[in-house]
Amino acid sequence: MKKNVGGTDKVLRIIVGLVIIGLGINFQSWWGLIGLVPLFTALTGRCLAYLPLGISTCKTKEPETK
Repeated sequence: MKKNVGGTDKVLRIIVGLVIIGLGINFQSWWGLIGLVPLFTALTGRCLAYLPLGISTCKTKEPETK
């Protein structure tokens, strides 16, 4: 599977994931575990929700011209 999560998207996912985990810890709630999803997708560079929608925030390589 190709990577479909780009640089800015990764940074936002890491921040959101850490905030959700932090709130879960702060409020002593298991809901904080949901923060693992954006964190995991950012670290792997792959988002399964993007696949059926055909979305990719990665920069694509331009074909080489001879």
